[in-house]
Amino acid sequence: MSPSSTHHRFRDPRSTKYDFLVSVLVRCPGCEKVAHVGTAPDLAGVHDQGLFARRRLVCRSCGTAKEWSRGGVALHRDRHEPATDPHFGVPLWLQTETRHGWVWAYNLEHLDLIRRFVQAPLREGIPWHDHGRKMTVVARLPAWMQQAKNRDEVLRAIARIHASLLRA
Repeated sequence: MSPSSTHHRFRDPRSTKYDFLVSVLVRCPGCEKVAHVGTAPDLAGVHDQGLFARRRLVCRSCGTAKEWSRGGVALHRDRHEPATDPHFGVPLWLQTETRHGWVWAYNLEHLDLIRRFVQAPLREGIPWHDHGRKMTVVARLPAWMQQAKNRDEVLRAIARIHASLLRA
């Protein structure tokens, strides 16, 4: 495979949305600027990476700091509503609305995975006979995001999301 053909092919890395919850960029509930939700150390100083691990929301702009520990987790489901952090319920920073629905990501790694998938004309999914993870991030993307006719619109939305970080 030539180096130039790697830009045209996407192979599903089998990531799930849970793989991106370790670090989430959100809109600060205090000042509306970029804040970060990450895992918080437990009493022994250990950073648990699981879905129900302790979390801390920190805003460097206004100093807001909140702790979350073992409450309910609400993963985003409605494509017609803005996405929120599953632990604190505050809006994600990396999101924008399109005429089809919302494009959103938990962090830049998540956004980059979506971008690479959308821009690739050749997309290799997981084989039907493979018994590994089937409901990966890219397999669960809405049909309108997977359609070639919407590629430019989704890529423009991703560019707007990136630009929002530069303005933050």
